[in-house]
Amino acid sequence: MIEQDLQKRLVGQEILQGSDLLDEIHKVKQNNEQLIIELNTKYHSKKEVIKYLSDITGKPVDPSVDVSLPFYSDFGKHITFGKNIFINLNVTFVDLGGITIEDNVLIGPGARLVTVNHLVSPKKRRGLRVAPICVKKNAWIGANATILSGVTIGENAIVAADATVTRDVPANVIVAGSPAKQIRKIIEE
Repeated sequence: MIEQDLQKRLVGQEILQGSDLLDEIHKVKQNNEQLIIELNTKYHSKKEVIKYLSDITGKPVDPSVDVSLPFYSDFGKHITFGKNIFINLNVTFVDLGGITIEDNVLIGPGARLVTVNHLVSPKKRRGLRVAPICVKKNAWIGANATILSGVTIGENAIVAADATVTRDVPANVIVAGSPAKQIRKIIEE
């Protein structure tokens, strides 16, 4: 399948409007749009939701993953879910650059994980640059938080509601604000 090695070819490249690579991306995207619309527009059992997510991502999704619908993704094939994850409603995955959600992660309603950025030059602005996002084990992303491309959220970290994360977040800290800044360390009680 074309999408299998697509992520590797995308990272670090400028993807310009009209390129063959962009055409390839649109083909995969169109195939997944129907699945995402079907997933979000009628009731499905938990087992059916997992099947849809597996079809959308192109890889097995563990039955312990719990997603509150609606679920949004612009691409789908570059999302990897661990186990025992909870994703609240209206979470958006812009996953062309790759999104990895490790075990025991919580994601609040309306959060956005965005791996795509446009180029700065006005002449190339329709072009794209992608970088992966990784959310490490036991992290918690608050409601309406935005995680931008190239960011890793450290193990056990908390991203406060409405935060905009533009840089890596270390393990065992809480970040808040826009841009997000560390507000304290997490100490086991």
